[in-house]
Amino acid sequence: MSITGIKGMNDILPGEVETWQFLEEQARRIFGLYGFCEIRVPVVEKTELFQRSIGETTDIVEKEMYTFRDKSDNSLTLRPEGTAPVIRAFIQNKLHTRDPIAKLFYMGPMFRYERPQKGRYRQFHQIGAEVIGVEDPKIDAQILTMLTHYFANVGIADVELQINSLGCPECRPGYRQALTGFLEKRLDALCDDCRRRYRTNPLRVVDCKVPGCKEATGGAPSVLDHLCGSCRGHFAGVQEHLREVGTAFTINERMVRGLDYYTKTTFEMVTSSLGSQNAVAAGGRYDGLIKDLGGPPLPGIGFAMGVERLVLMKGDTRIEPSSPELFLAALGEEATRYTFGLMSRLQRRGLHVEMDYEGKSLKAQLRRADKLMAKRVLIIGEEELARRQGQLRTMETSTQESIPLDNIEDFLMKDAALNR
Repeated sequence: MSITGIKGMNDILPGEVETWQFLEEQARRIFGLYGFCEIRVPVVEKTELFQRSIGETTDIVEKEMYTFRDKSDNSLTLRPEGTAPVIRAFIQNKLHTRDPIAKLFYMGPMFRYERPQKGRYRQFHQIGAEVIGVEDPKIDAQILTMLTHYFANVGIADVELQINSLGCPECRPGYRQALTGFLEKRLDALCDDCRRRYRTNPLRVVDCKVPGCKEATGGAPSVLDHLCGSCRGHFAGVQEHLREVGTAFTINERMVRGLDYYTKTTFEMVTSSLGSQNAVAAGGRYDGLIKDLGGPPLPGIGFAMGVERLVLMKGDTRIEPSSPELFLAALGEEATRYTFGLMSRLQRRGLHVEMDYEGKSLKAQLRRADKLMAKRVLIIGEEELARRQGQLRTMETSTQESIPLDNIEDFLMKDAALNR
């Protein structure tokens, strides 16, 4: 019996991976324009990191984390999200001593045990960015502008930026009390999950996608009506700066985030093209997280994009792997040795070259070159070696010309440059 992959953990095949590479390359380019530097953190962290940052009562910690004990009996977890590991690295490596402001981005796999469905998998990939050390609402507006810049640049138009404020530790308790009181009168209409968490994490009830819960919470109190003066002023500043730079947005009073560390500004990029999994990017401010994890009392804000969802939104954009600029067709053992060395030297000089490794007939080699969509084929047999002349075939026109093998590398490099 053959061994299959793990459910919800997918292979990314040639022809698909090129779209992923494009999305990653554009993130590096766009984020670099805004002063962000890449950081890479491990996929495994101490379980305590996520319990303290995400929150003990969140669905992620309660039900979705891949947690195990290693041979030293340490409790370890495959990272379910990227912000907490980046903050851990920031604190541990004392990055604040290098620069009081840190702009970091990351990309890579995350892991959550949940029911696989379109746009949601057990191993999924995120591209994210974090800004640490700036409290001013202008940085909120800038990171949101960068996010919309990225979506426009990769050609994804069916998205809308929605923003909200979740308040802070001073004003959120009053909102929680009002919301809990509202939900108590509607418990019978809520799903099992929401009845369980309406006291421990009532904000998540407002965000539940179950139709009955959405209807039952339709008249729920708005968090915006309970903001303190500081949070109200910060949220107004975010809106003002977004308008100043022409970044379109709407306010969604029902939007909350599932992680406990979020404060003040929260946001999502939503789409109508992915069904219930309508958020393709999300994030917010987490001004208390760094201190809670043992670091200095610095503010922070960030977001993450789901790469699988970005790929789905790009649609059927399967890209064929790049075609070789030259295929070397060798006939005979001596010619094969010659072309193998020639191929290696050309590749070191930056040319995409392929050849036959198995001594097949010329006809079979030309078929292989045609399948690979090679632009040119250099045919070299024993006679060509003896005469120091090769046959250069243009595949599109099926025409051939005789070329000298002396200084062949320079000739082929120039020829490829002219035909690109």
